[in-house]
Amino acid sequence: MTDKPEAVVTPLRAKIACPECGKPSARDSYPFCSPRCKAVDLNRWLSGSYAIPVRDDEDEDPTSSSEPGERS
Repeated sequence: MTDKPEAVVTPLRAKIACPECGKPSARDSYPFCSPRCKAVDLNRWLSGSYAIPVRDDEDEDPTSSSEPGERS
């Protein structure tokens, strides 16, 4: 028998920290470490816990040049 060098298998995705708990990610629930952390994150999205903050002054149109009391 000939000695063959062992093949080095590189993972498809690098392990990163789970966004929920910080443990290393698992292949079956990437980027989370477990189905539980994946479900917790999904629940937060569906319940509205994650939201992009909006400022009230963005509702005004800065290009509008109408004076107060003037109708268009």
